[in-house]
Amino acid sequence: MDRTEKVREECGVFGIISQEKRDLARMVYYGLFSLQHRGQESCGIAINEDRLIRYHKGLGLVHEVFGEEELERMGSGQIAVGHVRYSTSGIPSPANAQPMVVRHVKGQLALTHNGNLTNSFELRRQLELSGCIFQTTSDTEVISYIITKKRLACPSIEEAVCRSMEELEGAYSLVMTSPAKLIACRDPHGLRPLCYGITSEGCIVFASETCALDAVGALWQRDLMPGEIIIADKDGLRSITSHCGKCKPSLCVFEYIYFSRPDSYIEGASVHEARKQAGRYLATDHPARADLVIGVPDSGLDAALGYAEASGIPYGIGLMRNKYIGRTFIAPDQHQRENLVRLKLNPVSSVLKGKRIVLIDDSIVRGTTSARIVNLLKEAGAREIHMRISSPPFINPCYYGTDIDSKENLIACNHSTEEICKIIGADSLGFLSVDRARTLVPGRDQDSYCAACFDGKYPASIPEKPEKERFE
Repeated sequence: MDRTEKVREECGVFGIISQEKRDLARMVYYGLFSLQHRGQESCGIAINEDRLIRYHKGLGLVHEVFGEEELERMGSGQIAVGHVRYSTSGIPSPANAQPMVVRHVKGQLALTHNGNLTNSFELRRQLELSGCIFQTTSDTEVISYIITKKRLACPSIEEAVCRSMEELEGAYSLVMTSPAKLIACRDPHGLRPLCYGITSEGCIVFASETCALDAVGALWQRDLMPGEIIIADKDGLRSITSHCGKCKPSLCVFEYIYFSRPDSYIEGASVHEARKQAGRYLATDHPARADLVIGVPDSGLDAALGYAEASGIPYGIGLMRNKYIGRTFIAPDQHQRENLVRLKLNPVSSVLKGKRIVLIDDSIVRGTTSARIVNLLKEAGAREIHMRISSPPFINPCYYGTDIDSKENLIACNHSTEEICKIIGADSLGFLSVDRARTLVPGRDQDSYCAACFDGKYPASIPEKPEKERFE
């Protein structure tokens, strides 16, 4: 399916440290499996055993890259990191897969990154002029070079990371292993999530989402503060907060709307409940005379429940998703791409026939997928389709790790809501307002989100060269 038809996730990071040698490759595998929704292009695992780092990575889903043979070959260790990737900087390629492993005179470093640097072009140009030779087209390699250069002049890896943060701009949640330490850090704006937990055996685990902690039996402790660095080693945990409080917290609001898994908690708030709240808001702000509320699987289901509860209209299952077609499924030509929605989604005709339907989805980017879904439902016998979107209209590019890099692909930039409704073939259309999006989590400061893709208010710098493939 056309890559611009749906907002793509960023990446997922995972790290674990144990005081004893363990089969950490398998634990990272479980963690990455839980984060698979954040990236389906490539994945990788690096194991640190007695200060020696070995790794395996490749293109594909976690279960495609790591079979039993690969996991056995990875062996045991005391520290491990893992990554699932969707490319927001650099094309999909084996070289761009993470972890990014660096060898230098003070040891090794295996680095994983979720986010997108906004000054990567400038930093890379400076590094290349100083003699650095790049092997990839990812901004993660830029980060690895910056940290390595600082490490050569610093007494510890954590101080090198701290000094590197003075040069890095944009969004980055990092998890990395040095020869003896597991380190996690979050950019001063806190644009991308990162948390940690502890297992019953005393293993310390860092992950993009709490669902990955659950997968390995780790009990959530807290989320990293924006700008915080946490170091885990044989002496336990310690934190560096010198970069905390320098910027206004700006968590990406789309984490609650779409990116994160519904069973995750982001900064202590339930994603599931936030999405149900979005549905309640839609029912209040955009009511409809209808017989049934359905959600587009899977990201529209929670908001559909909220809409049904608030409106009193029954909730039903009107679309079935084929869970055996991954997001990497490739249709060879445009005609087949246009029909791919029929393979992924199938209407339940007995539920839909003759009904007035409220259809809930998380977003509209180009409108082509929405149009196909509306057409599917009407072909199945639905009498009316009242579409409700649990996010505001996309009118600006995102530079912080989301695949919305150009206004030309955004239908809301060129059409009014009424025009979009007509284009997709719905009987009515309503979007969540920006103000409502900022209040999905009760008690949270409304100004502590990044909603730039909706309102154009960018909390951090924007790149000189925003193109995804600017290094190709």
